[in-house]
Amino acid sequence: MEPKGIGRTHPLRRLFTELVWRRFWWDMGLRDERLAAYASGLLVDFTHADNLYRVRDAGGRRLEDVGEMLLESNPLLGAASFDREREVRRHVGDYTLFMTGIFPEFVAGAQRARAARLDAFVDYIEAGKESYRVVAAFDQFEYAAEAPLYRRLAEEFERCVFGLNLVKQDLGRLERGYYRRLRETLS
Repeated sequence: MEPKGIGRTHPLRRLFTELVWRRFWWDMGLRDERLAAYASGLLVDFTHADNLYRVRDAGGRRLEDVGEMLLESNPLLGAASFDREREVRRHVGDYTLFMTGIFPEFVAGAQRARAARLDAFVDYIEAGKESYRVVAAFDQFEYAAEAPLYRRLAEEFERCVFGLNLVKQDLGRLERGYYRRLRETLS
């Protein structure tokens, strides 16, 4: 799903692509074109909160808790089909990658602040890796071409998290520079 107004040539997409490629490809030596494209696309996709919280339960309630998402993905509990399992597991992988990479302080606080919720018992890194492994296991028919990408995401999950942490630092530096120049202009 492409967020409204963020087409292929949008400056935000170009910025995320440049930062991810620089950090993944050059700084970390993670020279995987599909991985870098996926990570930058994820940043663009999750600029819209509706995409960040797109998983809903059978009653239409938005799921914001990874533990609840995992239950929803289980064909023995909540998932209506194996395709639903794959869809929700892909989202869990994406969500945990994004949150641990861009908002690690939220993830650390989530385990402490949400003692009464399932997230208190979820290791985001392990949930993300396992979810991408489940998605990669769907390697037949229409999913065959995508399976290697998700297998690689599972294998390189921690490095992708680190790369997104570096991108977050870059975004912070850009933001501070922008506000500094703005203050200088207004002074």
